Amino acid sequence: MIRRLAQLIPGLLLYGVADAFMIEAALGVDPWTVFAQGLSLQTGLGIGLLTNLIGLLVLLLWWPLRQKPGIGTLLNILLVGPGIELGLWLLPTPDALWLRVAYFTIGLLLLAVASGVYIGADLGPGPRDGLMTGIHLRFGTPIWAGRTAVEVTVLLIGWALGGNVGIGTVVFAALIGPLCSITLPLFAPRAIRRDRGARATTPAAPPEEKPLRA
Repeated sequence: MIRRLAQLIPGLLLYGVADAFMIEAALGVDPWTVFAQGLSLQTGLGIGLLTNLIGLLVLLLWWPLRQKPGIGTLLNILLVGPGIELGLWLLPTPDALWLRVAYFTIGLLLLAVASGVYIGADLGPGPRDGLMTGIHLRFGTPIWAGRTAVEVTVLLIGWALGGNVGIGTVVFAALIGPLCSITLPLFAPRAIRRDRGARATTPAAPPEEKPLRA
């Protein structure tokens, strides 16, 4: 458990810092960050704090969906927001377009790595991931359909509130899945990797021999 927490906590903080890189790039961010940006512009609250509050509100939606949070879920709510605020405090705002593109690229790659690190700790899904799986299990909706519906909804609300939607939003949507498919296996718990390896290398059972007919 201690080793997995030591993997989970830096992964969540790194996720927030990665978000900060993409926010500072001002080329467009993922739908949930667009939502937090829009709320920040309307309320004056920090994006990091709002990310925490949104995560908590999403977690409340788990109850009717009969989802159970893990310690990773709770730490996700508590740590990603401070990671964003830390990144925004440390990073200078870039002016040149090439530097903004570099910021966005670094942020996207870091976020994929951070996703692999914190999900690989296997201590519970993030509140938004659990919402998608909960909708799937409760209503039988395909996961892709539930995720798309929820993220399009928060994207449109965030955009209406003034959140930053741009080419980066499209690039994020197109690349984050393939990138995470690379990073997730790298940081999966050893037990999971051993189990997968055992299943892959276990020879198939020999076919049952039939008695010879005279």
